[in-house]
Amino acid sequence: MSERYTHGHFGTVVDNHATRTAANSAAFLLPHLKPTATVLDIGCGPGSISMDLAGRVASLVGIDAAAEAVARAEEDRRQRAVTNASFRVADVYDLPFDDGTFDVVYGHQLLQHLAEPVAALVEARRVLAPGGTIAVRDADYGTMVHDPPEPALDRWLALYQMLARRNGGEPDAGRKLSGWVDRAGFQDLVVTTTTWTYATPDAIEGWRRLWTSRLLEARVGEAAVEYGLANRRELEEIAAGWDRWAKQPRAFFAFLHGEVLARKPD
Repeated sequence: MSERYTHGHFGTVVDNHATRTAANSAAFLLPHLKPTATVLDIGCGPGSISMDLAGRVASLVGIDAAAEAVARAEEDRRQRAVTNASFRVADVYDLPFDDGTFDVVYGHQLLQHLAEPVAALVEARRVLAPGGTIAVRDADYGTMVHDPPEPALDRWLALYQMLARRNGGEPDAGRKLSGWVDRAGFQDLVVTTTTWTYATPDAIEGWRRLWTSRLLEARVGEAAVEYGLANRRELEEIAAGWDRWAKQPRAFFAFLHGEVLARKPD
């Protein structure tokens, strides 16, 4: 399958992922978790959400294709002395677990990066016990809005969507999750949405810093140049636009996430 992880694993990217928690990324799942549950976190990244979930269940396994992300998650697990979680490198299309191993499979911001999201969900269904729960959440870049107006951010969004699709992904995944989950053979779908909002000085600065880093130092910018979608000067101009926007009083940025809970048939 032809796909590449658009964001890459540059330090600022992984640092941002490590700020994610069960509260801000898995609230739609939390009321449905049982203390006896066994959970698989697919695309776990540095494991910050995983560790939160582990505190609510019997056991958790996190998997990711990136060895560096798994190493960071495992190191954090050791430092925090979390004993009911483990992390390993694995392929979401070919999970190294027996049929019916888990009660819950959770995936956050994963399916948007996959060329075959339905195939990944079918594999997740395989390792779920009958009646088990799939819980997936993904951003929808097509819903991203900002103020004050800044043409460089409009260009950034169009460029990112082209790049993500060139890498085999679907940046507007949030709106497509329910269709993918249904096609993968799950039932009793519950579809919700939530938003992430950046409107405080600290949040605005963190969001600006993340995207300028992705453009100028990390895989996003490198791939855009490699594919001929932009040149270095244009990336610098877009980054300057992020800087201008972030300095505006009452700057605002928000976007929607799609969320789906569903059940594997008994």
